[in-house]
Amino acid sequence: IYTSGSTGAPKGALIAHHNVVRLFRATGAWFHFGPDDVWTLFHSYAFDFSVWELWGALLHGGRLVIVTFEVSRSPQEFYELLCRDHVTVLNQTPSAFRQLVQAEASIIDTKRLGLRLVIFGGEALDFQSLKPWLDRHGDQSPQLINMYGITETTVHVTYRIIKEADLSSGLPSLIGVPIPDLELYVLDPHRNLVPVGVPGELYVGGAGLARGYLNRGELTSERFVAHPFDDGKGKRLYRSGDLVRRRADGDIEYLGRIDNQVKIRGHRIELGEIET
Repeated sequence: IYTSGSTGAPKGALIAHHNVVRLFRATGAWFHFGPDDVWTLFHSYAFDFSVWELWGALLHGGRLVIVTFEVSRSPQEFYELLCRDHVTVLNQTPSAFRQLVQAEASIIDTKRLGLRLVIFGGEALDFQSLKPWLDRHGDQSPQLINMYGITETTVHVTYRIIKEADLSSGLPSLIGVPIPDLELYVLDPHRNLVPVGVPGELYVGGAGLARGYLNRGELTSERFVAHPFDDGKGKRLYRSGDLVRRRADGDIEYLGRIDNQVKIRGHRIELGEIET
């Protein structure tokens, strides 16, 4: 999967088949995907979110509804598709979902949705933006899940269920807890662990790590670093470039980037590349 190609020379992350298979094994107890689920392939297959959508359906014997480019750009038509095809698992970037929420509010004769899960990823989620949706649907049917992820660690890294109470408490962008077969560390610039409540860079280790970047040895060494708490088995961590902090309740709070990278509709844009 290629990512961050602002200058036309994107980085190719080497993802193995087992990286994808273990992603669904490790999250299966949370989602209970099965053959009765209907998924949409909403995102481009050049975007890592599509890996989750495509294989989430096929590996569990579910049905995959391919969304045309035109329909993906029309929230009203996409809403109609969700109802018509009885979609049960919807995966969205928060910005795309906001448009869908606005489209539903403008439809006089709203049809019944069959969604059981709405899974967010690709960019930071503002919990307050979900209020119109939660006012209409509540937080049980469908259930809303926030998942932080990185291409280089195979789509998803963390998991958090969103409740209506989260909005009234004014919580920041919380990304939850790690997927069971991943390790998360919040480190300072010297790669020492920081205390609870102190901001630091998020490092990710475990079964989801890519092999590195295709034909980019120097960049691979820069981003995939030696595990500072390794037991001598040559483990690596991926430097996310994301600033986070751990809360006392174990939740991880997303604070932004430590560099000039930005995300637009889930796409990673390197401002330094544009400047160059």
